[in-house]
Amino acid sequence: MDRRSFLKTTATISAAGALGSLSGLARAQTAPWANGTRWRSFEVTTRIEVAKPEGVTRVWLPLPLAADTDWLKTFGNSWSGNAANAKVMPLSKYDAALMYADWQAGTERPAIEVVSRFSTRDRALDWANPGKVEPVEKAVLRRYLEPTEHVPTDGIVRDTAIKVTNGARGDVEKARAIYEWIVDNTFRDPKTRGCGIGDIKVMLESGNLGGKCADLSALFVGLARAVGIPARDVYGVRVVPSQWGYKSLGAGSSDITRAQHCRAEFHSPAFGWVPVDPADVRKVVLEEPPGNLSIGDDKVRLARAKLFGAWEMNWLAYNYAQELALPSGSGEKIGFLMYPQCETASGRKDSLDPDHFKYQISAKEITV
Repeated sequence: MDRRSFLKTTATISAAGALGSLSGLARAQTAPWANGTRWRSFEVTTRIEVAKPEGVTRVWLPLPLAADTDWLKTFGNSWSGNAANAKVMPLSKYDAALMYADWQAGTERPAIEVVSRFSTRDRALDWANPGKVEPVEKAVLRRYLEPTEHVPTDGIVRDTAIKVTNGARGDVEKARAIYEWIVDNTFRDPKTRGCGIGDIKVMLESGNLGGKCADLSALFVGLARAVGIPARDVYGVRVVPSQWGYKSLGAGSSDITRAQHCRAEFHSPAFGWVPVDPADVRKVVLEEPPGNLSIGDDKVRLARAKLFGAWEMNWLAYNYAQELALPSGSGEKIGFLMYPQCETASGRKDSLDPDHFKYQISAKEITV
């Protein structure tokens, strides 16, 4: 079986180099940015064995956020398998990267396994003392004001945003008003496939404000952009159980194949990128034991207060990419890259059907 390892800068390294990148986790525990806060280290393994390959087979896998933040550090990705070609491809527009692999026609069992190692720490904004805010390039902020196919900023989206933020002053008050409106007016729909598709115009025009995280996060992002607040979806996957006391807000086991979760951020000049997660408030309402909690339940109230300005980092962030054309692919654009993707001569496989695709994602906490 061929083996390769990659730095997050997309350069190749040897097996010995891969171990060296892992040792960087140990150094990270004493790095200045870790002082006073507990960092946790994880390993996520994605294994794909393509069912019923036809002709040339191609796969694309999301990788951990390429650009380090003060809440996530990536320490390398390695792969093994029988791919004819495999490489990390940067998505520089979004400070992200993906893993691409292909197999020649006639390969009986195309398979690849990708291992990613990273550290996270819980993210919480100190509203009274935000500290030094790192500047963000104007071009980046403009990018996260732009409309997309599924997240327009005109018409009913803008009309709704203006109505929701009426009377609010400043970016934080407006973002808070949007967050509270989503919590009060949407619901988590267990019948929605995967994490939803995030088509907010359809949601608003139909009056059906049910969905899952990609829908509710996109609604926050679209409404924020419509009133001039830079905002973005952050796509990822839960890796371990919650330590905040919520069974519904963590991975249920080491098998995280269906644990994908999308969050949102908005930008404020005074506070920088602010984490929010209205979708998880609605998840608590629906799923937190004993289930179907009232909006006034203490567990819901606590989650609602906390998730405007904080994320529990039992979660791996992949990227901010939207409306993405897969490199070397022939299919249509995808709305976002949060699931493995595959194409064969017969077309694109269903990324929400891992049993027939076929792939599995597992996670574990590691000690270095």
